Amino acid sequence: MTKIIVIGNGMVGYKFCEKLRAKTTEEHIDITVFGEEPWPAYDRVHLSAYFSGSTAKDLMMAPRSWYEENNIDLHTNELIVQINREDKQVITHTGVDYTYDKLIIATGSGAFVPPINGVDKKGVFVYRTLEDLDAILDYSKKAKSAAVIGGGLLGLEAAKAVLDMNLAAHVVEFAPRLMPRQLDEAGSSILQGKLEALGINILLSKNTQKITGNGKLTGLEFTDGSKLETDMLIISAGIKPRDELAAECGLATAARGGVIVNEFLQTEDPDIYAIGEAASYKEMVYGLVAPGYEMASQVVNQIVNDEVKPFMGFDMSTKLKLIGVDVASFGDPFGQIEPTIPIVYENKNSGIYKRINISTDGKRLVGGILVGEASAYNMLLQMTQNKMPLPPEPEDLILGARGGKEAAGAGVENLPDEAQICSCENVTKGDICKIITEDGVSKVDEIKACTKAGTGCGGCMPMVNDLLKYQLKAMGRAVKNVLCEHFEYSRQELLDIVKIKKIKTFDSLLDEVGQGDGCETCKPAVASILSSTWNELITEQDTIQDTNDRFLANIQRGGTYSVVPRIPGGEITPEKLIVIGEVAKKYKLYTKITGGQRIDMFGARVDLLPDIWEELINAGFESGHAYGKSLRTVKSCVGSTWCRYGVQDSVSFAIQVEERYRGLRSPHKLKGAVSGCIRECAEAQSKDFGIIATEKGWNLYICGNGGSKPQHALLLINDVDTETCLKFIDRFLMFYIRTAEPLTRTATWLNKLEGGLDYVRDVVVNDSLGIGEELEREMQFMIDTYSCEWKDVVNNPALRAKFKHFVNADVEDPSLKWTDMRGQKIPAAW
Repeated sequence: MTKIIVIGNGMVGYKFCEKLRAKTTEEHIDITVFGEEPWPAYDRVHLSAYFSGSTAKDLMMAPRSWYEENNIDLHTNELIVQINREDKQVITHTGVDYTYDKLIIATGSGAFVPPINGVDKKGVFVYRTLEDLDAILDYSKKAKSAAVIGGGLLGLEAAKAVLDMNLAAHVVEFAPRLMPRQLDEAGSSILQGKLEALGINILLSKNTQKITGNGKLTGLEFTDGSKLETDMLIISAGIKPRDELAAECGLATAARGGVIVNEFLQTEDPDIYAIGEAASYKEMVYGLVAPGYEMASQVVNQIVNDEVKPFMGFDMSTKLKLIGVDVASFGDPFGQIEPTIPIVYENKNSGIYKRINISTDGKRLVGGILVGEASAYNMLLQMTQNKMPLPPEPEDLILGARGGKEAAGAGVENLPDEAQICSCENVTKGDICKIITEDGVSKVDEIKACTKAGTGCGGCMPMVNDLLKYQLKAMGRAVKNVLCEHFEYSRQELLDIVKIKKIKTFDSLLDEVGQGDGCETCKPAVASILSSTWNELITEQDTIQDTNDRFLANIQRGGTYSVVPRIPGGEITPEKLIVIGEVAKKYKLYTKITGGQRIDMFGARVDLLPDIWEELINAGFESGHAYGKSLRTVKSCVGSTWCRYGVQDSVSFAIQVEERYRGLRSPHKLKGAVSGCIRECAEAQSKDFGIIATEKGWNLYICGNGGSKPQHALLLINDVDTETCLKFIDRFLMFYIRTAEPLTRTATWLNKLEGGLDYVRDVVVNDSLGIGEELEREMQFMIDTYSCEWKDVVNNPALRAKFKHFVNADVEDPSLKWTDMRGQKIPAAW
């Protein structure tokens, strides 16, 4: 029997045990594992979830019972203090020695703490273990603000924890940009803008010289002479490999840390291996979990003599969601390894940055960066790794093909079988296709159970889903569209379930037809379904809403909110204009007239929102729903009221339409317009529904939109009277709400709908499905049950109390800073 000892029970140490036990039994291999923490292995990748409700149990890779069931001798709270290579023994801090045949060093890394004067003061923490997190949570109860040293991956994860604790957050970074190893200057700037919009104060090019305070920190001093006051400091500036045991027993370590290993992960001693962040291969320490898992696999294969192959390094491409923002880099993100041609798309308004680097001959994708929207990451990574040919127009990869067509070669069907779908578990396309075709696997959960794909960081799940659908379709089997792993139903099916079973809360739906606790995919989608069905106050279920819906306002740069009262059709009286002016002046709000014929007021603190809205509601205003996936505006020209070319009263009709559909919740935002003649001054053909006056009545257009992918609306029907026009809009909108996927605009919905415009015309105008009257009744229910959300909040003390910066104090956010521009205040971060 071979005796294996594993020093370190982190994610990589656990994965080694799991993979080894899957290939051998206790009769052949004896496994003993030592972990210095009191818990079994837990998921450090999702450590920040601890601050938003997850428990230590939720983060466990496996319970203690798993080790017992697999005959693995687990020692927690036990530290190995010495390795005796001559006698092949390890000695614990209690003085007990254990003999090994093969020793695996999986000690991982510790937090790198810069040598800053005052780093030992009370209130200074590192962000590494569950014990660190418990200490941070306990101290945060007495704090109002916290700074994080480190603007990389680890630092921004810590910043999310600060936000989750409802503290004012500051990020201090030595480099001139955030995430300097993954993002270029433009991508980092976009990320910075998004984080600042959430209220995080970003300080770049800052070298911390001193931590001030008498025993307990009170702030930071920087080498440039500037200072930052803060109650708490979290140091998350990088990692330091835990190589001290190896060094003490004479094993070679790298200059920058880590136990030096060869391509078979062996140290200088052939019976001692190092894996994960403790190992240094060719002067490289891999700080991601996927290469650590690959190292574990290769050592397991050597021990059991199964497909032994060398470890030749690992691709460090990564996709993460940092504080709700998608960030990804892949291949050669900066185009430095070989000459490349960059193609860049940057939209500062929507906070999206995409860069791809293509080879100079235009044939290969070499690498890239994605910020704000990274749904294409998995496919782009595969194209890079497998040297797949580029489409005729490479920009299609980040912009989408023109005309609504899929970019050539951009589907999972074009990947080779050896393409690595899950890097954490090294699962290929061929592995997944094989279990689908040969073993009859037909569900995502079954793929995860059989291959472990998606059980690591989870970033591969969109591609796993696509691959399952593709393979089942290729086999001639029906493909079931599901919302996410927590609901085995599509959005359309869930909407029907909610109606039939009269379900009115997320928890009730989860108990009835779901599993688990839900996720960031299903929670807002179900929130939309519930509000689209019952038209009830959205703030009653604020925990499943995003920030904008939760506070009934759009969060803006600097962490304040916008106030946008509804102005139907753009028509407003002088008295109401005066009220808006008085409110903006009283609360010092930046004011701007929008393209949707409304007046935006920016810079409102969250705790002042109810007071501001109370004054507006008393003057006859109501919520403009600028924050919601709902009707925004119905724009109008002056029509026949004033214009000498107008043939119909477009203003009156626009007001009627906007008041009819106000507050209507839908899969995506909705915009409308009414033009009084064919000159089209209201730009109705760029809206989700547009109405253009004719001599005989109205022409109705549907499914247009502006934005990053503009699309003209298409003519549904012409020359109808007002009543008929409204009837068809009722049917169209309710049909869209019933059948569209989450976050799908009407234009995209129509592009993907089989039969396209002709099918919609058959359903809406010709009533081919016989559901016309039902759709009209559903819309009438929405109209009859409408109430202004802000009016309800203003008049409800319990709801009103939710609007505050900090859950434990009734004070304003101290991090808000302002400057002047053309006589109005704007966030200083601009």
